[in-house]
Amino acid sequence: MTWWGWIIAGAILLGAELAFVSAQFYLVFVGSAAILVGLASVAAPLAAWVQWGLFGVLAFVSMVTFRSRVYQRFQRASPRVDAGPRTGGVITLQVPLSAGESCQTEYAGTYWTIRNDSDRLIPSGGRARVIGVRDLTLLVRPES
Repeated sequence: MTWWGWIIAGAILLGAELAFVSAQFYLVFVGSAAILVGLASVAAPLAAWVQWGLFGVLAFVSMVTFRSRVYQRFQRASPRVDAGPRTGGVITLQVPLSAGESCQTEYAGTYWTIRNDSDRLIPSGGRARVIGVRDLTLLVRPES
């Protein structure tokens, strides 16, 4: 393969890993190996079998040596994603909510199904505290 073919193939693999596929950094090391083979081919003409052998060795050695360390470093650096509302928040209800009944209301920038998980009525305009989350339903109790 020509030197520019290796570099183009490496760039495509790197771009695919970074933009489309989450292959856990495997394509990064395969793409880097292809680019290094392309650069080596520019420096000194290599036979096709030497290029493929060098590509295989570079890809394998770099994955075995560096992949797990690099992947773990990026995993630790990722911010924690909050998957839902925390308990303890307070909601002001726009409609009365009897014991065990549900309604829809906005909370934390999103509409939620709210269920009164107490034996008391929460009046319209009343405040309720989130005590738990069950599936996509917030469980609330009247605030004392």
